[in-house]
Amino acid sequence: MHVHVISSDGEAKFWLDPDIELAKNYLYSRKELKQIETIIEVHYDELICAWRQHFGS
Repeated sequence: MHVHVISSDGEAKFWLDPDIELAKNYLYSRKELKQIETIIEVHYDELICAWRQHFGS
């Protein structure tokens, strides 16, 4: 499972399973990546639930 984060500042892909881990980054700074990772951590259960509803499993 993974999520893509896209904005005018850049684009990133984070793995959600087995752990939250940066897979790819294009233009985000380290500070921005940490902020994104924190948001993913806060909303982890919601993201997993939405992923499963969309893709099944």
